[in-house]
Amino acid sequence: MSKQTFISSKWIKTRVVLRDQTLARHVPVTRRLTRERLAEMLHRHHMVYVKPDSGAKGVGVMKVDKSKRTYRYQRDVRAVTFPTFHTMFHSLTKHIGRKPYLVQKGIHVLRHQGRPYDFRVMIQKNPAGKWERTGTVARVAHPRKIVSNGSQGGTIFPAHALLVPAAGKKQASRLLARMDRLAYLTAAQFSRAYPAMKELGLDIAIDHRLNPWILEVNTCPDPCPFTKLPNKSMIRKIVAYARAYGKRYCLKCSKAKRAPQRRR
Repeated sequence: MSKQTFISSKWIKTRVVLRDQTLARHVPVTRRLTRERLAEMLHRHHMVYVKPDSGAKGVGVMKVDKSKRTYRYQRDVRAVTFPTFHTMFHSLTKHIGRKPYLVQKGIHVLRHQGRPYDFRVMIQKNPAGKWERTGTVARVAHPRKIVSNGSQGGTIFPAHALLVPAAGKKQASRLLARMDRLAYLTAAQFSRAYPAMKELGLDIAIDHRLNPWILEVNTCPDPCPFTKLPNKSMIRKIVAYARAYGKRYCLKCSKAKRAPQRRR
């Protein structure tokens, strides 16, 4: 029986999720990166994300677009345009080097003030040993970046604060319930493969048709986004449950930004 509680490979984690048919419908097409696969996926989807197989905090993630006459990719805050796939890929490989990378179908996600956002759903084993969803936050990307991570300067909002304007109260509640269900199904899959697993953080995006997509599963999730919420009940529960299974978090969270408070 596997005692692993941390899996660095995004490819391995994706394969675990895809074993469940329900979950598989909510995972964007993801492949190991090769020149041929990138060309094929750009031809089919026009927009993809290229990311390191092992990595965290959005480091190394690049967005690649194909239009009728040009190719473009963005890394960090810089975007570069090329006339051909060949010249674009040659430039891209300078950043990739020999590291294994993945290519994932791009999802046209909901935006707040023009900035893309997604959700971090935290699910943990509670003191009774049962999986429990302990928190959900929305993460809005830095104005000039393509990733929403707080460590990349993202802004943290209560999930309802962004979902209600986008979907209405009833649909927002339904979407949060769907995200919870995806989290519980994912936890069940990881429990089968890695019975020692105690916590997961799911990155879930919502597209313009209000469909949820699992972008990534983190086996060592950073609780920092939850420290930025006005209501501290989620972070208190997350910390308490982690302490119960012997884990301590560093809660010095300087890079993520707190959402501006509405004036009453």
